[in-house]
Amino acid sequence: MGTTAVEVRNVSKRFRLHREKYTSLKERIIHGGRIPYEDLWALDDVSFEVQEGETVGILGRNGSGKSTLLKCVCGVLQPTAGEVRVRGKLAGLLELGAGFQPELSGRENVYLNGSMLGMSKREVDRVFDEVVAFAELEQFIDNQVKFYSSGMYVRLGFAVAVNVDPDVLVVDEVLAVGDERFQRKCMERIKTFQEEGRTILFVSHSPDQVRAICDRGVVLSDGRLVGLGNPGEAVRIFREQLLDAADVLAGPLTLASAAGGVPAGGAAGIAEQPAAGPRGERPVRLDAVRVQYPGVAERPYLLSGQALAIQIGFDALAPTEGVVFTLEVRCDDDVVIRTDTDILGQHFVVDPGPGMVEFLFPSFPFLDGVYTVAVGVQSRLGGVMFDWREPACRFEVMNPGRETGLVSLPTKVTLLSGGIQRAATPSQVRR
Repeated sequence: MGTTAVEVRNVSKRFRLHREKYTSLKERIIHGGRIPYEDLWALDDVSFEVQEGETVGILGRNGSGKSTLLKCVCGVLQPTAGEVRVRGKLAGLLELGAGFQPELSGRENVYLNGSMLGMSKREVDRVFDEVVAFAELEQFIDNQVKFYSSGMYVRLGFAVAVNVDPDVLVVDEVLAVGDERFQRKCMERIKTFQEEGRTILFVSHSPDQVRAICDRGVVLSDGRLVGLGNPGEAVRIFREQLLDAADVLAGPLTLASAAGGVPAGGAAGIAEQPAAGPRGERPVRLDAVRVQYPGVAERPYLLSGQALAIQIGFDALAPTEGVVFTLEVRCDDDVVIRTDTDILGQHFVVDPGPGMVEFLFPSFPFLDGVYTVAVGVQSRLGGVMFDWREPACRFEVMNPGRETGLVSLPTKVTLLSGGIQRAATPSQVRR
C-alpha cells in the first residue's frame, strides 16, 4: 500500500439558503435581526483516501457535491465537519477564470496565480515560456484577460496549474469548455503526470473519460458517497443514479410498474441476463438480453465473421413515443462498438406489453476475445434514461484463421513486378 496523498475523513459541508431578505430597519427590528433559512448539506459524511500516484475520477449528477468536494480538498472551502489532509504541493483548476483578475494582463495573471500556488517570482520566470506555449496565447499574453474568450481562460488556467510541478493535481470539469484539440492536449499532459507518479483528482461527466484514465472512481449522490471502486463499477453506479434522476424527470410519462423478471439460464450457448426488479416507475423497462449466432446450441462461441444478433427484451407499461435503444460492446473495458437506434435512423413507438428489439451484425469482424454487452433504453427528446443494464450479457469469439489483433478485415494482395500484375496464391500470403 502506497502513501496516502489525499485523505477525506467524514467531511460534511453545510450551506444556508435564505428564503427571505429583510431590507428595511423596521423589518429587521420586528424579526429580531433573524433571517429565516434552510440548511443545505452539499456534502454529508464523505470519506475516502487517494493513494500517491493514483488517478481518481469523481462522478455524479449536477448538484451531487462534486465541485464542493474539490473546493474542500483545495482549501477554498472549509468543511463544516470532518477534515481533509493533502500531502505535497497541490494545484487545482476548479472553475472558469478562478483566481484571475480581469483588469490585469495574461502575463500578470500568470505571476499572480503562480504566487497563489506557492511559487516564487524566480520559479515563475523559469516556467513562464512553457505556460504561454502550452496555452498558445503568445499573441494575447499582454492583453487584459477580461477580453479573453472562455477557451483562452481555460487554456491559461490549465497551463499554470500543470506547470507548477504539483504533487497533487485537482481538475474540475472545466476542460469541457476547451476545443477538442486542447482537450486531447490536456489528456496527454495528465497521462504524463500519471507516468511520473503524480496524484490526480478528476471530475467529469464523461464515464468514458473515467474508464480511460482513472484507477478508481468515486460516485456522489445528493452529497453522499454512494460508490467507490474500479472505474467499471463506478460507472455502473453512476448510471444507476441517472436512472433515479429519470424517475423525477419522466413525470407524467410514468405509470405504476409491476415486479417481474425472466429466470436466468436458457439454452446452452445463449448468453442471457435476467431482468432485475423494477427501478422506480418508468414507461419502458429492460428484460432479458440474448446473443444469437449460427451454431449457438452446439458451441459456446461465435466464429469470427459470422452473423451476430443481440436481442433486447423490454416491457412497456404505457404507449411511449420516441424510444431509443442503446448498445455497447466492450472488450477489456474498451468500447469497440457503440450505437443506438436514433443514430441508425430508427425511431420507435412502443405499445404496452412485452417486446424485443434486435441489433443484427451480418458479419461480426472481431477476433478472439470475450466481449461484454451493455444496453439501455431512453427517450429521444430530453434524454431521460428509462433503464440501463451493464453488463447485460457476454459472449466469446473464436478466430479459426491466422489473423492476430482485434479486427479481421477482408484483404486482397497483389504483386507488381516488372510492370506485370500478379495475384498472390493463398500459399504466398504471409500474415
